[in-house]
Amino acid sequence: MITGWRHPARLVVLAFLAATAAGSALLMLPVATETGRPTDFMHALFTSVSGITGTGLAVVDTGSHWSVFGEVVLLVLWQVGGFGIMTLASVLALLISHRLGLHMQLTVKTETNTLNLGQVRRVVAGVVTISLVVEAVGALVLALRFWLGYGDSFGSALYSGVFHSVSAFNSVGLSLYPDSLMRYATDPWVCLTIVALAVTGGLGFPVLFEFLRRRRKRWSLHTKITVPVYLGLMAFGTLIVLAVEWARAGTLGPYGVGDKLLIGLFHGVMPGTAGFNTVDVSQLQPATLLFGDVLMFIGGGSAGTTGGIKVTTFALLAFVLVAEVRAEPSVHVMGRRISAEVQRQAVTVALLGVGVVMVATLFLLATTSFRLDAVLVETTSAFGGVGMSTGITPQLSVSGQLVIIVLMFIGRVGSITLVSALALRERRRRYELPEERPIVG
Repeated sequence: MITGWRHPARLVVLAFLAATAAGSALLMLPVATETGRPTDFMHALFTSVSGITGTGLAVVDTGSHWSVFGEVVLLVLWQVGGFGIMTLASVLALLISHRLGLHMQLTVKTETNTLNLGQVRRVVAGVVTISLVVEAVGALVLALRFWLGYGDSFGSALYSGVFHSVSAFNSVGLSLYPDSLMRYATDPWVCLTIVALAVTGGLGFPVLFEFLRRRRKRWSLHTKITVPVYLGLMAFGTLIVLAVEWARAGTLGPYGVGDKLLIGLFHGVMPGTAGFNTVDVSQLQPATLLFGDVLMFIGGGSAGTTGGIKVTTFALLAFVLVAEVRAEPSVHVMGRRISAEVQRQAVTVALLGVGVVMVATLFLLATTSFRLDAVLVETTSAFGGVGMSTGITPQLSVSGQLVIIVLMFIGRVGSITLVSALALRERRRRYELPEERPIVG
């Protein structure tokens, strides 16, 4: 039996706490800032947690506050939080397979698609290789655009390309510029590259592994669910942005049709991925912000670089609802039956996510004077690991920032540890109590 510090879920928490502590210590060094003065503990802690969880919320301006050393520390934190989380998730799946019986081993192998007891090294190598290759390609495209299109020096363009590529792929959404990517709002080379990087990271490594297996004739159920639902949510988000913001002066109004479509696509994708912005988020209509909250809460694919409850959890809840409305005794999806255990896990993850976000939102509303829509963006962004903000993060009190820190940690680490703990603790009752039906609805 796995107990104490050897419990895999506890190992994940301890690993991220250790990485957070190391990052905070490095960011507090005088060499990490442009001014040469040390950053206070709270700002360093917030930035470290935001980096290691891939959230991207910030209490200081990234480009002007941190020196090159500080920015490199951020890059390392993002990278560890990106493929490091995936590696830990893969190892957890392997530990679960080793812990459980043959039936659950086969179930875990099917759900994770690429993982079994003999593939640890290959999975870890695959995660690292895919991450570095995708980031390198994105960095090259961005660097060439900054160098040839905007006249930046080659060194500056390359550094900026690497910085934004790593930020996008790992769903961080932090930029070297105080206005995020608003200066590139109408540049398809920059915007579409960022979108491609963010979507690739958000799909999840199990899906990417399947895409790379050209010999495989049939996709797994996980991939069949994740890809259409994820892309469908982004498409619907794009339509919402275009419909609501098309003529609004503070957002899409001043732009031509082509630029509106580009900005609409960018802001339809970013809430479910990286959280960059090319228009002022505080100027978006409440309807746009609310749907963005939904996308941030759902997040991306399982074992991906985003947070949230995950696309598969959202889809499974929808399938359960449809089956219940049809009065079907079991849930069937694409020729496969979904077990009751998986259904319970999906409901538990979703309801706990709602509860955590609502408690944090109520606390911030009670202790600040900010509007509900602004606070809800902040809390769902922290839980979803997105980093999109209306700009209120630096204005929060210490207690408010601590709440956001906890949300970022739960949103990124909690879903992995929760599902793992549920699987590891699964047991059968030796007896059942008499059944009785309460009134529902």
